[in-house]
Amino acid sequence: MAIDAGTTGARALLVDAAGGVVALAYRELNTSYPRPGWVEMDPEAIVDACMEAARECLAHAGVQPAELAGVGIVNQRATTIVWDRRTLRPVYPAIVWQDDRTAPRVAKLVEAGMFVSTMASATKLEWILAETGVAAADVCFGTVDSWLAAKLSDGEAHVTDSSNASCTGLYDPFGDRWDPALLEMLRIPPAAMPEIAASSGVVASTSRRVFGAEVPIAGMAGDQQAAMFAELGFATGAMKATLGTSAMVDVHIGDAPVLSSHGAFPLVLWKLHDQVAWCLEGSVVTAGAAVQWLRDGLGIIPSLEASGTVAASVPDAGGVWALPALQGLGTPHQRPKARARIGGMSRATTRAHVVRAVLEGIAYRVREVVDALAADVGDAQDARLRVDGGAATNDFLLQQIANATGREVERPACVQASALGGAYLAGLATGVWRDAEELAGTWRSGGTWAPEGSDEARERRFERWRSRVGPCREETLD
Repeated sequence: MAIDAGTTGARALLVDAAGGVVALAYRELNTSYPRPGWVEMDPEAIVDACMEAARECLAHAGVQPAELAGVGIVNQRATTIVWDRRTLRPVYPAIVWQDDRTAPRVAKLVEAGMFVSTMASATKLEWILAETGVAAADVCFGTVDSWLAAKLSDGEAHVTDSSNASCTGLYDPFGDRWDPALLEMLRIPPAAMPEIAASSGVVASTSRRVFGAEVPIAGMAGDQQAAMFAELGFATGAMKATLGTSAMVDVHIGDAPVLSSHGAFPLVLWKLHDQVAWCLEGSVVTAGAAVQWLRDGLGIIPSLEASGTVAASVPDAGGVWALPALQGLGTPHQRPKARARIGGMSRATTRAHVVRAVLEGIAYRVREVVDALAADVGDAQDARLRVDGGAATNDFLLQQIANATGREVERPACVQASALGGAYLAGLATGVWRDAEELAGTWRSGGTWAPEGSDEARERRFERWRSRVGPCREETLD
């Protein structure tokens, strides 16, 4: 079983030895925005949603917890939680990776030569410790994987894996450890930090009191890294895009980090048998969340699933264009305070034109990230782009991504690749599968989309979009 705690929802996925999905359950998660740029979640609500999904998944499959070979934990990365070591109670709401309250602090650290981002955990943790004034000896820090492992094991485990550790801004990439100089600079006590373990391996057991049985916690990974694992991105050059709340594009770069000059970040993909694999990652901060906003904020689509049908009901966007930057711009611009824009509207504009423009805007932002990664790694990339995540069920969006990037886009049969990767990592650790090569035999394609039109027309459309949204990137929320 994999337990996947994402930003918008928690899911549990049960996988058999053939790699088939036996059962899936989902619970939506609530996010609060107490101030502009602040994004928080209730840590206890994350646990409750994960446990509800796990119980429903097991009940649907008619499986008891004791029958599980292992549990893998997958999570939204860099979201920062601090909890009391004795009571396992959070001392402050979870500060979500999208939160940019520490942007001024990040800017000062970058000027001082520190490689850190507003999306990383480092300054979020510093802020919580300063705000709450808790004693260092009394608390534990963790990303959501660490928090879930602690709660599932009834406090036995305080652990993360190398992929999640590399997203915190506190990781030493050369020593696979917490960087003591960074901890000292940010006044973070080493005792509050979790142990760094392999991505596939038994780190603890679930508590019988909490989970109903002692089941090995046998896999841990950040959601994007787990998705790459499920997409079989084992070879250097493999590329995937996870279309969830955000769109994260990753390219496998081998066994050593590569610094980006185009707004991407080197991260650990996974650690297997003491071997660390690396990727470069670029981000479209607002992707599926923009479609969710069309439903919840504007009320112009009845459901997320309807967006593709509504967009396809018109032959083009009727001159409407969109920059989906509801929570800032990621790669290659790195402007956390940029804001979304929709333009080109006329009296003839309908909701279908707006919906289509937003989906096309997401596709063009994916193109910008793919281009940035290509500029960093050169020809060491796959011409095919595998996609996953909830928004990957939108056939219209996938065709737009193929059209924007000029790449063939392939979707797996199971779009919940993050959860599937967590199950794969746990299964490897517990002997369900021998190795990654055996896992490759479980791949099932869910379809491919080839780019339409000529290269010249593609570049002309892209440059027209870029010229329209370019000035908007400079406009920020004060």
